[in-house]
Amino acid sequence: MILSDISIRAALESGHITIDPLGDNAIQPSSVDLRVSDTFRVFNNHKYPLIDTKQPLDGLTQTVTVTQEDPFILHPGEFVLGSTLERVSLPTDLVARIEGKSSLGRLGLLVHATAGFIDAGFSGWLTLELSNVANLPIAIYPEMKISQLAFFRLDQPASRGYGDPALGSKYQGQEGPTPSQFHKNFSS
Repeated sequence: MILSDISIRAALESGHITIDPLGDNAIQPSSVDLRVSDTFRVFNNHKYPLIDTKQPLDGLTQTVTVTQEDPFILHPGEFVLGSTLERVSLPTDLVARIEGKSSLGRLGLLVHATAGFIDAGFSGWLTLELSNVANLPIAIYPEMKISQLAFFRLDQPASRGYGDPALGSKYQGQEGPTPSQFHKNFSS
């Protein structure tokens, strides 16, 4: 079941869901609008011949901070990581999906490649997987609405929420655009 605006408001007011800071007019009929932060992670393609998923690639990306006067310009075919301005915390009885805003999708901006699912118990800032499939560059301004979050109730609370040490959760508490930690899957 997808939560309605009434259920979302009640969950936010009771602290069952946390979205901080909640933007003005962010609550939609069945989702919450999220904004993009001012920090992006761009790929240093010139430093690596390939992405080896077994290896930590600490230098693969670098952070870039932008302003309202000097926004991030995402070129056609480019892929970068961004972050939501809001910190999101979910209880163990809810999951969420992040999707792009339709108006931005109509311009060719995609906000996730595959990681649109947020597990029950997750807490942190959401990393956005931004790509431009249009033919022209797209300006991305800090604090602009970029995505929407829909909430789904589980049939019963999860026995262990995301972040439980037994699950090997790699992104619990992440802040800002967080690079891949996939290499950690090979060490367990």
